[in-house]
Amino acid sequence: MIKIEVVLDKDGILKSCKATGHAGAGKKGSDIVCAAVSVLLRTTLITLSNREGINIKSEAPKPGELKLETSALQEGKSFLYAISVFLLEGLKSIEQEFPKNIELKMIRRN
Repeated sequence: MIKIEVVLDKDGILKSCKATGHAGAGKKGSDIVCAAVSVLLRTTLITLSNREGINIKSEAPKPGELKLETSALQEGKSFLYAISVFLLEGLKSIEQEFPKNIELKMIRRN
């Protein structure tokens, strides 16, 4: 199972995301759940990495593990909010369709 913990600030802006594990929904290299989660997380990471006003730290210490932390200057907050909504909607959709393969935990912090 892929376990994902997303931390949002009080305004719903992504502060951090940690994903660990493997979906187990198919053979290695053919797992649709793993592929969907990977595409969402990688696209989020790449998009934020290339945006002015947003700072991002990330690491993927081993296969099946990704951690990222974000912060934004005032001019980057609205973009970071939009990406936060995009990521969460995608992850929630995958969790609804494949509840045995992905577990999403969202935490709000000030």
